[in-house]
Amino acid sequence: MDIDDILREVDPTFDSIPEDTRDLQALTRAWVAERSAPELLDWPADGLFERITDRIKLQIEKIEDMTGDMDPKTNFALIVIQTELERYKYLVRSCLRARIAKIDKHTLHYLSSPMLRARLSPTELAYATRHQALLHNHYLSSFLSSFPPPLQNLNDTAGNISMIDSPDLDTAVFIRLLRDTLVEGRGTDADGDMNGKNGDIVILRWSDARKLVDSELAEIV
Repeated sequence: MDIDDILREVDPTFDSIPEDTRDLQALTRAWVAERSAPELLDWPADGLFERITDRIKLQIEKIEDMTGDMDPKTNFALIVIQTELERYKYLVRSCLRARIAKIDKHTLHYLSSPMLRARLSPTELAYATRHQALLHNHYLSSFLSSFPPPLQNLNDTAGNISMIDSPDLDTAVFIRLLRDTLVEGRGTDADGDMNGKNGDIVILRWSDARKLVDSELAEIV
């Protein structure tokens, strides 16, 4: 069961919503989640960004075709289309910038295992690999080359202490429950749990909220 199945249960008219509207809703949810989560989330595997990109290209072509028409009615329609286009472009840019910022901050972390690399799109993976190679070469030419070879690694784990900087998974996030479920959370003094209801908004550590989000029992808000 995925998020669409859950929304279909909540709203029986979900299937009657046009695909472009559903994609806009999915893009908005992805944008909110990516900006709020402390770590990089999985790249949408359903082709969402590819469909959005194709739709933006079509809208740009449509605007170019309509630009030379001086009819007032056409000009008003052009303004509406341009406004909608800018909304799509803003969401895409903001979401991708949030992802790139996380990759820049914790590049080695996301390249350290196949599971983490799978969260990146092919373009992001190529960017992260090249970014880390350039950074490592810069460090080598600046100061690392003067160190003994065993000390030149940026991912050393000697003494059970990793040099790889990782995201803070205890950052607090707000989530909205998509169905009734048990919510468990760790506190500073004691742990707790509650019987959450559909629609409840809860604040949790991301490390506790992630399993609810991954199992699609909740979404980040």
